[in-house]
Amino acid sequence: MTSATFTPAREQASQVELAALLLRVAMGVLFVLHAWMKIAIFTPSGTAGYFVSIGLPAVLAYVTIAVELLGGLALIAGIATRWVSLLLVPIMIGAAYFGHGGNGFFFSNANGGWEYPAFWTVALLVQALLGDGAYSLGNRVAR
Repeated sequence: MTSATFTPAREQASQVELAALLLRVAMGVLFVLHAWMKIAIFTPSGTAGYFVSIGLPAVLAYVTIAVELLGGLALIAGIATRWVSLLLVPIMIGAAYFGHGGNGFFFSNANGGWEYPAFWTVALLVQALLGDGAYSLGNRVAR
C-alpha cells in the first residue's frame, strides 16, 4: 500500500494525490452539510426522535451528528484521513441498514433506498486506501 505525501507548491502533485484530495474534500463537505441538516433543519432532538422511531437509542443521533461534523471537517483538512474514513463507514452502513434498508435499493424509491449510503461506504473505503492525498494538514504535521 502506498501513502500519499504532502506536495510542496513547487512540485507537481500526482494524479493519485489529486484524486485523493478531490474525493477527501468532496466527502468532507458532504458530511459537514449532512450534519448541518440534522442540526439546523431536523434539529438534534428531531433527529434523536427519528433514531428512536427506527429502533435506535436517541443518544446515537447525537453521536452520529458529532461524528459526521467532526469527521467531515477532518476530511476537508486532511487530518487522519484513513482513520476518519474508516470511522465513518459504520455510520453509512447504519444509514443503509436502519435508515434506508426497508425502502429497497434505489435511492429514488419512497423515503430513499440504500443505494446512496452503500456507494458512500465504498467511497470511504477507497479514501481509506488512498490516504490523505495532496495538500493535507495531516501530511504537513507528519513531516
